[in-house]
Amino acid sequence: MKVAVVGATGMVGEIMLKVLKERNFPVTELILVASEKSVGKEVEWNGKTYKVVGLQTAVDMKPEIALFSAGGETSLIWAPKFAEVGTTVIDNSSAWRMDTTKKLVVPEINATSLTKEDKIIANPNCSTIQMVMALAPLHSKYKIKRVVVSTYQSITGTGVKAVQQLENEYAGEKGEMAYKYQIHKNAIPQCDVFEENGYTKEEMKLVRETQKILDDRTIAVTATAIRIPVVGGHSESVNIQFENDFDVTEIRQILHNTSGVTVQDNIDTFTFPMPFYAEGKDDVFVGRIRRDESQPNTINMWIVADNLRKGAATNTVQIAEYLVANSLV
Repeated sequence: MKVAVVGATGMVGEIMLKVLKERNFPVTELILVASEKSVGKEVEWNGKTYKVVGLQTAVDMKPEIALFSAGGETSLIWAPKFAEVGTTVIDNSSAWRMDTTKKLVVPEINATSLTKEDKIIANPNCSTIQMVMALAPLHSKYKIKRVVVSTYQSITGTGVKAVQQLENEYAGEKGEMAYKYQIHKNAIPQCDVFEENGYTKEEMKLVRETQKILDDRTIAVTATAIRIPVVGGHSESVNIQFENDFDVTEIRQILHNTSGVTVQDNIDTFTFPMPFYAEGKDDVFVGRIRRDESQPNTINMWIVADNLRKGAATNTVQIAEYLVANSLV
């Protein structure tokens, strides 16, 4: 399997390479792709040294699969060029997610919709992935009416520049700013740019992508996304109203039986999900599961995941694994 990693020198690209190795993905030839300034740079992977190449060179090499994490503008221009030579692109940017002709995939939920004709496949937003991993099995059982979510998002979602800003501020040093405000000892109620309706793009991704992945436009979703000075992963406070009543114990059991979800929910032992423990892991962690006593058929839960792994790199590689296992590439 000839595999290209586009954006290989970036934060998510590096995790993609790590995940490919960890999961023993059947790579026979690896093509590392990055911007022109990184071309020629040497990267070691799985005991071998590879030179980074440019996008056109990678297209000419006709990989079977290209894992993209190079930003929306790059994806819009280059994903179709890879697709034209027969490559299946799995794109980690927001470029194709709401395109009605493209599938938006979380493998545990909707990978069965994929076909050989799907040459550009969209990877959802990190905060959406972890939320729908918990929502999907509950929607099947009780039918979701409305979701209210507040996110507490890691600075790694912004990238290396944000991590450096936090480190500089922690050390009391001046440096380049990824945010308009300091992030150390702060919480910034803005993730991504604002849209005309007063919500940020990140908040509207949670609305639109959830409806698309669960294939149900009747689900009402409202979101508030907050950036906090955490490195390990994203956390979400999620309030879910169902059409039908439920048993809390049954909800815990359904989540416990869901592949890719780990329930951490024992207040007697102070066991609940935290980004400190989610970092470096592929599961989505769910806890603080309790009935909302203010209205019927509603539950609260706390959902945490490593946004660079299941929220990005791992989900991308899992899509590739599904394609290979089902002879779709």
